[in-house]
Amino acid sequence: MRLAGMLAITIGVPALAGPLPDANAVFPEVSFESAELGQLLFYDPILSGNKNISCGTCHHPTLGTSDGVSLGIGEGGFGLGLHRMFDPENPPEERIPRNAPALWNLGATEFTRMFHDGRVELDPAEPNGVRTPLGEEMLAGAKNILAVQAMFPVLSGDEMAGHYSESDISKAARLGQNSQEGGVWDIIATRVASIPEYRERFDAIIGADQPIGYVDIANALADFIAFEWRSDDSPFDRHIKGEASLSGGALRGMELFYGKAECDSCHSGQFQTDHDFHAIAMPQIGPGKSAPFESHFRDTGRMLVTGAEADAYAFRTPSLRNVTVTAPYGHSGAYADLRDVVEHHLDPVASLRAYSTDRAALPEFAEAEDWHIVENEAEVNAIADANSLAPNSGLSDAEVDDILAFLAALKDDNDGRGRLGVPESVPSGLPLDAVTQ
Repeated sequence: MRLAGMLAITIGVPALAGPLPDANAVFPEVSFESAELGQLLFYDPILSGNKNISCGTCHHPTLGTSDGVSLGIGEGGFGLGLHRMFDPENPPEERIPRNAPALWNLGATEFTRMFHDGRVELDPAEPNGVRTPLGEEMLAGAKNILAVQAMFPVLSGDEMAGHYSESDISKAARLGQNSQEGGVWDIIATRVASIPEYRERFDAIIGADQPIGYVDIANALADFIAFEWRSDDSPFDRHIKGEASLSGGALRGMELFYGKAECDSCHSGQFQTDHDFHAIAMPQIGPGKSAPFESHFRDTGRMLVTGAEADAYAFRTPSLRNVTVTAPYGHSGAYADLRDVVEHHLDPVASLRAYSTDRAALPEFAEAEDWHIVENEAEVNAIADANSLAPNSGLSDAEVDDILAFLAALKDDNDGRGRLGVPESVPSGLPLDAVTQ
């Protein structure tokens, strides 16, 4: 049994094959002032075109830093999670095409690829050392890959920018005016700079004589995410450090995870991910991910980035930290229940072909067309043909129970509350998302 070559674990007693990585190397220190600023920006709707949606709308701590639904409703909605509804006077054009990923440990240095398809990733051959969909148009100055990632949701009409002609931001976004003067990032930065409290806080970080650019906003957002959502003190962590011991189903599940079930063939390393891309016959629901002017409902994942047919329907291995509170699962959130997605891995193609639409968790949206792919035999066959995960039908229901118990041991005790939490108000004075339990 192994943990990415870093640890060799014997049942009950951890035996270190080498020292645990220095926490300061895994999680570089961030400025607390910058993290506090990022907290305010993260929850402030001022970053969206219509000033009605924030980063926290789709990445909320009460929902495990995701949004609790298979596919979210971004612009044109109100509320959180399954309680989020569309505005009948300004309805969304479609659901967000992919499940909102959780934010745990994204500040760790090993995370060098962002989004389900890795379309933002460190690459020394690219401008500024980062490959992004904008290529040479990408602004310089982002402090890390997490800051680069934070620059993109505001460009999406369905996520934060808004519908065409609704605002200066939505117009710029639809015209592809992103990084230039008068583009989306420039307009948002000007908005933020006009708010006295934000200007004062940025003065302390970048200097009073420096104009605020969107890259400065993104750097603060990255510092907040890195500071706020760090998960490295779970029962599993305490077990491998010898500070406590797993027992019962969690211990048996750990043995299965790193042994017979071979989960660590992809879910390896300190955060249970190899950061690679795999096609495992995940059902495709929702609008899919298409290029401009395409009208299909499929999502071919990594292939959209690389153009390589070998990457068709491959998606990034998710980290499993706090996985019990980050449902639904899969790139399109096809499975709302953790047991369902674990069992999918036992025979991916059979699970795909038997998929039932009631396994998703979708907010009401009568106009949405959600089932085109799973109800189309040819499309299902294409997903099945790309599958690279061999069946592993040798696990009993009781062993699946034990694996689920181990996955629960990967959850930190704070249940996703974070260190700073949700502010009571934001400098723009705009309302925060209402939390409905």
